[in-house]
Amino acid sequence: MGGEARLYADLAALGIPFELHEHEAVFTVEESHGIKASIPGLHTKNLFLKDKGGAFWLLTVPGEAPVDLKALPAAIGCKRVSFGNPADMQRLIGIAPGSVTPLAMINAEPGTLICVIDAALAQAELVNVHPLRNTATVGLSGPDILRLLSHWGHRPMTAAIPKKDLE
Repeated sequence: MGGEARLYADLAALGIPFELHEHEAVFTVEESHGIKASIPGLHTKNLFLKDKGGAFWLLTVPGEAPVDLKALPAAIGCKRVSFGNPADMQRLIGIAPGSVTPLAMINAEPGTLICVIDAALAQAELVNVHPLRNTATVGLSGPDILRLLSHWGHRPMTAAIPKKDLE
Protein backbone atom coordinates (compact mmCIF):
# COMPACT_ATOMS: atom_id res chain seq x y z
CA MET A 1 0.00 0.00 0.00
CA GLY A 2 1.41 3.39 -1.01
CA GLY A 3 2.22 6.17 1.45
CA GLU A 4 -0.97 8.19 1.07
CA ALA A 5 -3.24 5.12 1.05
CA ARG A 6 -1.41 3.86 4.15
CA LEU A 7 -1.89 7.29 5.77
CA TYR A 8 -5.69 7.15 5.28
CA ALA A 9 -5.76 3.53 6.50
CA ASP A 10 -3.90 4.55 9.66
CA LEU A 11 -6.24 7.51 10.22
CA ALA A 12 -9.20 5.13 9.96
CA ALA A 13 -7.60 2.45 12.16
CA LEU A 14 -6.88 5.00 14.89
CA GLY A 15 -10.34 6.59 14.57
CA ILE A 16 -8.82 9.99 13.79
CA PRO A 17 -11.26 12.44 12.19
CA PHE A 18 -9.90 14.63 9.41
CA GLU A 19 -10.99 16.94 6.62
CA LEU A 20 -9.47 16.60 3.14
CA HIS A 21 -9.29 19.62 0.83
CA GLU A 22 -8.10 19.09 -2.78
CA HIS A 23 -6.51 22.13 -4.49
CA GLU A 24 -3.93 23.14 -7.09
CA ALA A 25 -0.27 22.55 -6.29
CA VAL A 26 1.37 25.03 -3.92
CA PHE A 27 5.10 25.20 -3.25
CA THR A 28 5.43 28.18 -0.92
CA VAL A 29 3.53 29.82 1.92
CA GLU A 30 2.93 32.82 -0.37
CA GLU A 31 1.34 30.65 -3.08
CA SER A 32 -1.01 29.13 -0.54
CA HIS A 33 -2.64 32.35 0.73
CA GLY A 34 -5.76 32.04 -1.44
CA ILE A 35 -6.26 28.39 -0.59
CA LYS A 36 -5.72 28.94 3.11
CA ALA A 37 -8.39 31.63 3.20
CA SER A 38 -11.00 29.00 2.31
CA ILE A 39 -9.78 26.29 4.72
CA PRO A 40 -10.53 26.74 8.44
CA GLY A 41 -7.94 26.02 11.10
CA LEU A 42 -4.27 26.78 11.66
CA HIS A 43 -1.95 26.57 8.68
CA THR A 44 1.63 25.33 8.80
CA LYS A 45 4.99 25.48 7.18
CA ASN A 46 7.58 22.77 7.46
CA LEU A 47 11.35 23.00 7.53
CA PHE A 48 13.65 20.09 6.72
CA LEU A 49 16.87 20.83 8.58
CA LYS A 50 20.26 19.28 9.27
CA ASP A 51 22.32 20.25 12.30
CA LYS A 52 26.08 20.68 12.49
CA GLY A 53 26.34 17.27 14.15
CA GLY A 54 24.70 15.56 11.14
CA ALA A 55 21.25 14.94 12.65
CA PHE A 56 18.15 15.65 10.54
CA TRP A 57 15.11 17.52 11.83
CA LEU A 58 11.59 18.04 10.49
CA LEU A 59 10.07 21.16 12.03
CA THR A 60 6.37 22.09 11.77
CA VAL A 61 5.49 25.68 12.73
CA PRO A 62 2.61 28.12 12.21
CA GLY A 63 2.51 29.14 8.54
CA GLU A 64 3.19 32.83 9.05
CA ALA A 65 5.88 32.40 11.70
CA PRO A 66 9.39 33.43 10.63
CA VAL A 67 11.61 30.96 12.52
CA ASP A 68 14.71 32.32 14.23
CA LEU A 69 17.21 29.70 13.01
CA LYS A 70 19.98 31.14 15.21
CA ALA A 71 17.89 30.72 18.38
CA LEU A 72 16.39 27.38 17.30
CA PRO A 73 19.24 25.07 18.47
CA ALA A 74 18.84 26.22 22.09
CA ALA A 75 15.08 25.65 21.91
CA ILE A 76 15.24 22.09 20.54
CA GLY A 77 18.62 20.91 21.86
CA CYS A 78 20.75 20.63 18.76
CA LYS A 79 23.78 22.14 17.11
CA ARG A 80 23.64 24.96 14.51
CA VAL A 81 21.13 24.14 11.75
CA SER A 82 20.96 24.63 8.01
CA PHE A 83 18.43 23.49 5.43
CA GLY A 84 18.67 19.84 4.42
CA ASN A 85 19.07 18.99 0.75
CA PRO A 86 16.37 17.47 -1.49
CA ALA A 87 18.26 14.17 -1.88
CA ASP A 88 18.33 13.62 1.89
CA MET A 89 14.66 14.65 2.11
CA GLN A 90 13.71 12.07 -0.53
CA ARG A 91 15.86 9.38 1.11
CA LEU A 92 14.62 9.97 4.69
CA ILE A 93 10.95 10.97 4.31
CA GLY A 94 10.17 10.00 0.72
CA ILE A 95 8.92 13.34 -0.53
CA ALA A 96 10.14 16.30 -2.56
CA PRO A 97 10.42 19.97 -1.53
CA GLY A 98 7.02 21.67 -1.64
CA SER A 99 5.21 18.69 -0.13
CA VAL A 100 6.93 18.62 3.28
CA THR A 101 4.61 17.63 6.10
CA PRO A 102 4.90 15.93 9.49
CA LEU A 103 2.76 13.18 7.95
CA ALA A 104 5.79 12.24 5.78
CA MET A 105 7.15 10.62 8.93
CA ILE A 106 5.03 7.63 7.83
CA ASN A 107 7.88 6.99 5.34
CA ALA A 108 10.73 7.50 7.85
CA GLU A 109 12.53 4.79 9.74
CA PRO A 110 12.22 5.55 13.47
CA GLY A 111 15.36 7.28 14.74
CA THR A 112 16.50 8.63 11.34
CA LEU A 113 15.28 12.16 12.02
CA ILE A 114 13.58 14.12 14.76
CA CYS A 115 10.15 15.60 14.22
CA VAL A 116 9.41 18.78 16.17
CA ILE A 117 5.93 20.30 16.34
CA ASP A 118 5.49 23.87 17.57
CA ALA A 119 3.85 23.75 21.00
CA ALA A 120 0.86 25.87 19.91
CA LEU A 121 0.15 23.55 16.97
CA ALA A 122 0.54 20.44 19.13
CA GLN A 123 -2.44 21.59 21.24
CA ALA A 124 -4.59 23.04 18.45
CA GLU A 125 -8.02 21.68 17.54
CA LEU A 126 -7.49 21.99 13.78
CA VAL A 127 -4.10 21.98 12.06
CA ASN A 128 -3.70 21.88 8.28
CA VAL A 129 -0.86 19.89 6.69
CA HIS A 130 -0.18 18.23 3.33
CA PRO A 131 -1.07 14.53 2.97
CA LEU A 132 2.33 13.73 1.32
CA ARG A 133 1.54 15.87 -1.74
CA ASN A 134 1.10 19.60 -2.28
CA THR A 135 -2.20 19.29 -4.16
CA ALA A 136 -4.25 18.70 -1.02
CA THR A 137 -4.52 19.76 2.60
CA VAL A 138 -5.61 17.58 5.52
CA GLY A 139 -7.06 19.17 8.64
CA LEU A 140 -6.72 17.26 11.91
CA SER A 141 -5.98 18.06 15.53
CA GLY A 142 -2.49 18.66 16.90
CA PRO A 143 -2.87 15.84 19.44
CA ASP A 144 -3.89 13.50 16.61
CA ILE A 145 -0.78 14.43 14.60
CA LEU A 146 1.29 13.46 17.66
CA ARG A 147 -0.69 10.20 17.96
CA LEU A 148 0.06 9.34 14.33
CA LEU A 149 3.77 10.06 14.76
CA SER A 150 3.90 7.81 17.83
CA HIS A 151 1.90 5.12 16.00
CA TRP A 152 4.62 5.09 13.30
CA GLY A 153 7.31 4.53 15.94
CA HIS A 154 8.57 8.10 16.29
CA ARG A 155 9.03 10.13 19.44
CA PRO A 156 7.77 13.56 18.38
CA MET A 157 9.03 16.56 20.26
CA THR A 158 7.01 19.68 21.03
CA ALA A 159 8.75 22.97 21.67
CA ALA A 160 8.14 26.69 21.72
CA ILE A 161 9.83 27.50 18.44
CA PRO A 162 11.61 30.89 18.55
CA LYS A 163 10.20 33.43 16.11
CA LYS A 164 12.23 36.08 14.39
CA ASP A 165 11.15 39.64 15.22
CA LEU A 166 9.97 41.45 12.12
CA GLU A 167 11.22 45.02 12.15
